[in-house]
Amino acid sequence: MSKRNPPPQTTDRLFAEQQPRTDFRFDASVARVFPDMIRRSVPGYTTIIPMIEVITEQYAQAGSHCYDLGCSLGASTLAMRHGIPFDDCSLVGVDNSSAMIERCEHHIALDDHPLPVTLRCEDILQTRLDDASVTTLNFTLQFVAPQRRQELLTRIATATRPGGALILSEKILFESPQEQDIQTRLHHEFKRANGYSDLEISQKRSALERVLIPETLAEHRTRLQAAGFDQVLVWYQCFNFVSMLALKSI
Repeated sequence: MSKRNPPPQTTDRLFAEQQPRTDFRFDASVARVFPDMIRRSVPGYTTIIPMIEVITEQYAQAGSHCYDLGCSLGASTLAMRHGIPFDDCSLVGVDNSSAMIERCEHHIALDDHPLPVTLRCEDILQTRLDDASVTTLNFTLQFVAPQRRQELLTRIATATRPGGALILSEKILFESPQEQDIQTRLHHEFKRANGYSDLEISQKRSALERVLIPETLAEHRTRLQAAGFDQVLVWYQCFNFVSMLALKSI
């Protein structure tokens, strides 16, 4: 496949037929439909991506490294690329799915921005981080085992320069069971409005139950502050999906 030809993408029909329950995996079948899947499944995703560019422009520092951890097909990587205002920055995208990285390479090659991008197919818990000014975890931390999340965030905070930032987007839980029920129902209505059937919603939810482990905002704030970030704020929320900005003081 030529790097000048985009990889084919199709409509997400992965859960349209009755099937045995299996855990969700970021394999080749998911990579093929991922842009359609995430657009129709994550409310606000098409707003969050361009705002990552805006935030990156504000916090990127000359001569620093910027990281997109869990880069998937590179949407947030490209947003960071276009937001970085310095030509001496390095941008690194990391994902442990070879199917995602392969397609990400094509999307990066099709983009005409001159800033080089390095892609690593490896575990974000193992990838080297240093001298960072902006790091993005865009709906990634929720797939990391809860007992490893503090370790990862501490490594990111330690690697981040004073004045640097972490953009953290997550599906969250609510402390009130009533609010949780309302927000979940609204999220499911969002999916129905985007053409998903009740069977698709149910089967995907079952596939994600043991893989995507959401937490409350309070848990995220506590962990980010313990990691070494001085300020944590929510800059976006739609239903049970939020994006946070964690900052290190100068």
